[in-house]
Amino acid sequence: MAKVDWKAKRVKLGSAIVGATITLVIGIAIGNNWSTFAPYLGGKISSNANISWNELNEVYNTLVSNYDGDVDKEAVIDGAKHGLVKAIGDVYTEYMNKQETSDFNDYLHGDIGAGVGIEMGLRDGYTRVLRTLPDNPAREAGVLAGDIIYKVDDKEVYDWSTEDIAKVLRGAADTTVKLTVVRDGKEKSFDLVRETINNVSAYVTYKKNNTAVITVTRFDNDTGTLVQSFADEILNKNTKKIILDLRDNGGGYVSAARDLLSLWLDGQKVLIQRTKFSAADDITYSLYNKAVFSDIKTVVLVNGNTASASEIVAGALKDYNKATIVGETTYGKGVVQTMLNLSNSSTLKVTTAHWYTPQGNTINGTGIEPDHQITNTYDDINHSRDPQMDKALEI
Repeated sequence: MAKVDWKAKRVKLGSAIVGATITLVIGIAIGNNWSTFAPYLGGKISSNANISWNELNEVYNTLVSNYDGDVDKEAVIDGAKHGLVKAIGDVYTEYMNKQETSDFNDYLHGDIGAGVGIEMGLRDGYTRVLRTLPDNPAREAGVLAGDIIYKVDDKEVYDWSTEDIAKVLRGAADTTVKLTVVRDGKEKSFDLVRETINNVSAYVTYKKNNTAVITVTRFDNDTGTLVQSFADEILNKNTKKIILDLRDNGGGYVSAARDLLSLWLDGQKVLIQRTKFSAADDITYSLYNKAVFSDIKTVVLVNGNTASASEIVAGALKDYNKATIVGETTYGKGVVQTMLNLSNSSTLKVTTAHWYTPQGNTINGTGIEPDHQITNTYDDINHSRDPQMDKALEI
């Protein structure tokens, strides 16, 4: 395999960023001047608009008067909407068109179709394989945790977002996708046949010494009730310890987090939300008469990808001394998004509040510090070692 000059690749990436920035600037300019642009393309102007959009007219007219090509008005409108929302500078607030909304809902509910069984994340400036799922194509072919995702079907994707890479890796079952990774500075390619991925949001397994491990991969709208359905089985096995595995769980519905916490907390405060739109705190309480795990020793496993609703759970259990936290500092997403339906089946996912743990602590930008800081290396993952789980079993 030829040596890959990743320093040179970073230089090439600069050119890509310049091109993307030009596109974004136009989108933001159009977005920030929508009411002037709207009459040209059939858009609606809010009756309470109080911003002067004159500069948009200048940008649009100059663009169409000088651009040597056709202007796709629908694409420009779509870019304007994305740019308008992106211009506020909040990474969690975004506009999603019809297709993006559908993809987001499918992902949130685990309906991802066929894929290759890879979990990815941004590490050291590149999208890397965090782990491969058991009994799925990537692991069987020899893809390893730590591999840099370089190409898909011979097209460079190393500078794409994780979400965009995931989209091209997914496809119809029994179709083939070529994945090229970089490992130790060398390219390695794999021809993978997509398979339907089993992607439940929660499941329970059992370890020695009467230990139940509840793994929650995301907070779907029924995840809380799903875990509650495990309760009788767990209790009937005379369980002495519960390990709640929230590693790589990026969050989901707050209501699902509340339902899960209700297995440990009986009608207690689990979340405080504060917003500029209200002087009073919005407090979420756990459900009553569900706390069947309240007196069972509990350990929560977290890592740098544990975020949002997962942090709500870990933070509440920590505040009430109901669990010992093991692993790595969590992501630190202490804000709440609300999904607002727009026309044409599009959606605005907007940050509407900041949330705090029951004791009033914020984790936004800092995360939750574990009681026992234990790291899983790529080498650990690739050799089926799990020091974090080992520590949880030891406590």
